[in-house]
Amino acid sequence: MVTSEQRRRQLARDKYERQMERRVEAQKKAKRRNAIVGGALAVVVIAAGGAFAGGVFDSDSKAKDKNAQAAPTPPAAVTPVKGCETPAAGAPNAKQWKTEPPLAIDTKAAYTAKLATSCGEVTVTLDAAKAPHTVNSFAYLASEQYFDHVKCHRLTTEGIYVLQCGDPTGTGSGGPGYQFADENLTGATYPAGTVAMANAGPGTNGSQFFLVYKDTQLPPNYTPFGKITGGLDVLTNIAGGGVQGGGGDGAPNANVVLNSVTATKS
Repeated sequence: MVTSEQRRRQLARDKYERQMERRVEAQKKAKRRNAIVGGALAVVVIAAGGAFAGGVFDSDSKAKDKNAQAAPTPPAAVTPVKGCETPAAGAPNAKQWKTEPPLAIDTKAAYTAKLATSCGEVTVTLDAAKAPHTVNSFAYLASEQYFDHVKCHRLTTEGIYVLQCGDPTGTGSGGPGYQFADENLTGATYPAGTVAMANAGPGTNGSQFFLVYKDTQLPPNYTPFGKITGGLDVLTNIAGGGVQGGGGDGAPNANVVLNSVTATKS
């Protein structure tokens, strides 16, 4: 027969075990939450076909599977930004390819990209000599109108200062279906005006890229392939509009859409 004292001890033991279970579960939740916050604030970037590097710049397939938290969360309210207009009518064609396009550019020539955005034009000098496969892929996708009507889906205004574009799905997980190797990483730095690929790790470049509007410290993991020669003020204006819902990382308040992108031999 169970005595009242034994019953009391059993109830106390059950209560203690329940408290410990709740404490362990709370610790697990806190750990998961901190991991997500850490991933969102980590000093990292973006790419295509499946990539945006290590957290901040993750993209495409790997990012979708391993860095889902890297994709900006669509917020509630959008604040119009002066200087931005209604995007041109149309939708991304979202074409897909199984392999990287053959190298067709002249690596000894100069190439210029023009990004006609709904917030103004940005001009970029592409470095075909140092990043031939990257410039070749970018030029090919531009010739296929792959970037046209694509929304720049991510703005970071704390720690790193970049606008991320190139994902036709607008989620941070899209790309052209192929990936290619990193280039031009030795001694890579990311001062204002840099254009570089986003990725989800080594060799995962695709279509996503980022535009640096203010000197930014990043590890040399993101292929720099161009320099902004016009329209840096467009980017600073977009950045000044802030991030939807506040904070320092997410969808920009400015409705930034690439109305058209061209890449031509200078």
